[in-house]
Amino acid sequence: MSIFSKKQSSFLGVDIGAHGIKLTELKQSKGRPQLWTYGYTHEETHIHDNAVSVKTTDDLLVESGAMKRESKQDDQLEKNTFYDTYDVQAKKFGGWLKQLVEQSNVTTKMATASLPVSYVFHTLLTLPQTETKELDHLVQAEIKKFLPRPIEEMQITHQVIPQSEMEKKKKYIRVLVTAAPKFLISFYSKIFQYAGLQLLELETEAFALARAFVGKDLSTVMIVDIGAERTNFFIVDEGLPMTHRSLQIGGNNFGQTIDDVLGVEKSISEQIKNDLVNFEANQININIFSEPLEAMIKEIQYNFDVFLHQLGNEGKKPEKIILTGGSCVIPAIKERLEKEFPLKVFIGDPWSRVVYQQKLKQRLDAIGPKMAVTIGLAMRGIVR
Repeated sequence: MSIFSKKQSSFLGVDIGAHGIKLTELKQSKGRPQLWTYGYTHEETHIHDNAVSVKTTDDLLVESGAMKRESKQDDQLEKNTFYDTYDVQAKKFGGWLKQLVEQSNVTTKMATASLPVSYVFHTLLTLPQTETKELDHLVQAEIKKFLPRPIEEMQITHQVIPQSEMEKKKKYIRVLVTAAPKFLISFYSKIFQYAGLQLLELETEAFALARAFVGKDLSTVMIVDIGAERTNFFIVDEGLPMTHRSLQIGGNNFGQTIDDVLGVEKSISEQIKNDLVNFEANQININIFSEPLEAMIKEIQYNFDVFLHQLGNEGKKPEKIILTGGSCVIPAIKERLEKEFPLKVFIGDPWSRVVYQQKLKQRLDAIGPKMAVTIGLAMRGIVR
C-alpha cells in the first residue's frame, strides 16, 4: 500500500512481530541491493493483540457495554481512555524501534513496514474485462461482499494480473485485492512517527516474501513461513502471491511436543529445539512431531487444491516449496514435506540477491529465515 513515493538510494525494511522487531537496510549499488546494516530484538511486543492493533473505539465500546449507557459523558470518557491507551502503546513500540535503529546505525529515515497477515484480507477476483477507469468501482462493489469489516473502515488496493491469451480471448481479467483496516494503518503510522522515521510504504508479508524468494521466477511456488505461534502459507505464481492462509501452529507446538515427550521445563525444551538444527534428519525420530506436521501437510494440500481449481490455473504444476520463518530450520519439517510432496523442498535464502561481505555469510545464513520479510521490504525500491 503506497502512502507516497520519493526517490532514495537507501531502503529500510521493518517487521514488527509479536516476538520482536527486525530491520534490514539495503543500499542500491549498480542496480543491485547491497547490505548496509541489520538488527533485531527478542522482546515479546504483543503488538498483534486485538485490543492494540485492529479494534476501533466502537468495537471496544460495544464489548465493554459502554454504548448501552445512557450517559454521553461516560461514552466520551471511554473513548478518551481508549485513545490514551492507543497512544501509549504506539509510543512504546516506537521507542523500541527508535532504539534499534540507533543501535544498528541505520542511515535513512524512510522505511517500508509489513502488515501482519492475520489482519489483512487478500483475495483473487475474476472480473469481466472492463475499462481502467471503471475497474476501481467494480472492485469496490465486488469486494464489499467478502470483507470482514465495513468497506468504509478498510483501505483497499488492487493489482491486475497480466492477461494470458486465453483470458484475452474469453474477455476476463484477474485482479489481486488486498484490504487492511484503516485503524491498523493509522496505528503503524503513529509507531513510526514516534520512532522518528518516515513511513513510505505499508506492504503485506506475502509480497515481501515473494520478492525476497521468488523474484522474476514465473513458476508456481509455495512459501511456508513458520513462526513461533502460527504458520502462513502463500502460493506465488508468475511472481505474485495469489493465495494466503494462516494456521495457528508453529515452533511453539514443536517445543510443547518436546515438553510432553521428555517431561522437561519450557526453557530446556526450547534449548533442545534449537539444538535440533545441528542434527541430521535421520538422527531424529520425526514421528514425535506427527501432530503439528500432519496439520501443516493438510493445509499445504488444501492450498494447492484450491489454487489449481481456480479459473485460469487448470493444468499448472507446482514446482517447489520454500520454507522460511524462525522455526523452519527444525529438520523434521523439511524431511516430512519431502516425503509427502513430489516437489523440491528447501529452506529459502533471502540474501541470495543481496551483495554482502563474504565474512558475514555464516552469520547471515543463520538469521536469514527470520529476516526474510525485512529483506523483501527493503528490496521493494531496488528490485521490481
